[in-house]
Amino acid sequence: MSSKTVYLLFTDTGTCLARVINFVTRQPLNHVSITFDPELREVYSFGRKRPRNPFIGGFVKEDVQSSFLSSSDCALYAYVLTEEDCQRVKKRIAEIEKNKRHYKYNFIGLFGVLLQIRLRRDNALFCSQFVATVLLDATAVNFSKPACFMTPTDIRNHKGMRLVYEGRLADYWHNGWRSPQQTDAGTPDKKTMVTPLTKKIKRLVIR
Repeated sequence: MSSKTVYLLFTDTGTCLARVINFVTRQPLNHVSITFDPELREVYSFGRKRPRNPFIGGFVKEDVQSSFLSSSDCALYAYVLTEEDCQRVKKRIAEIEKNKRHYKYNFIGLFGVLLQIRLRRDNALFCSQFVATVLLDATAVNFSKPACFMTPTDIRNHKGMRLVYEGRLADYWHNGWRSPQQTDAGTPDKKTMVTPLTKKIKRLVIR
């Protein structure tokens, strides 16, 4: 059975809202997005629609090379699915994108995570709730808690997630990346998903 790799991008923008979430969760990198290519050409999440206004949010296709995101600390993880499951995840994202004007950011749901109270809201998601929701369409994915309680750290620690880069997002672009299908010699490499750029920029984010 053929397999496909999805990528989970975890970032910390350093904004006031991000610092509050970091304080509440006691964890760094509290924004998560999903993409299907290591070039990060199309990155999907729930977040702010306007970089300067954290209170207007919903489904977004993020520009990771924008000044808002490129200076962020980040970690990129790879997660392998069957081709069929990958198509299911893509289909769910496409459905949400098609109806994106009906979706909003689930600010109230963040308090539900903090208090461990399930707050049911139609068409409202926060970033990790969105990523968990679309991944749950894959038959092989089973989280230990409902999507409404999932944090970026929960997703990052899920079995099968593999770290392939950690550092500043801008450095990922400036130093180049390696396709999971290619080695330096241009031959298939089954072991390497995305080579960490250099030991100097690969670092542990410590708060």
